[in-house]
Amino acid sequence: MLEPGNNDQLPPIPGKRYFTIGEVSDLCAVKPHVLRYWEQEFPQLKPVKRRGNRRYYQRQDVLIIRQIRSLLYDEGFTIGGARQKLTGPEAKTDLSQSQQIIKQIRLELEEVIKILRR
Repeated sequence: MLEPGNNDQLPPIPGKRYFTIGEVSDLCAVKPHVLRYWEQEFPQLKPVKRRGNRRYYQRQDVLIIRQIRSLLYDEGFTIGGARQKLTGPEAKTDLSQSQQIIKQIRLELEEVIKILRR
C-alpha cells in the first residue's frame, strides 16, 4: 500500500508518543479538516481525545493516515475502496506497511548514530 516512492517526499515521523492534528497534517501532507473527515470514514483511526476534545494521534495513527493518503491520492481508490482494502483479509498480511515501519526505524536509528558520533 505504501510504496516507498510515493512517500519519500513526506518527512520522517519524529520519535514522539503523541502528535497534535497540526503536526499530523504536516507529517502526512493532509489538511486537518480532511483528517477529521477520515476519522468518520475509517474505523481504524481513533485518536486519543483529551481536554477540550483535542485530538492526539499516536505513531500507528500516522502510519494508517499515510496508508489512506497513498490509497486515495496515489492509487486512485475511492473512500469505500480504501476502507475495504484496509479492512480486508490482505490488510493483515500487507508487507508494504511493514516496509514503511522498517524504513522509519532505520531513519530514527541513523539519527541516533549521528547524535552518538558528536
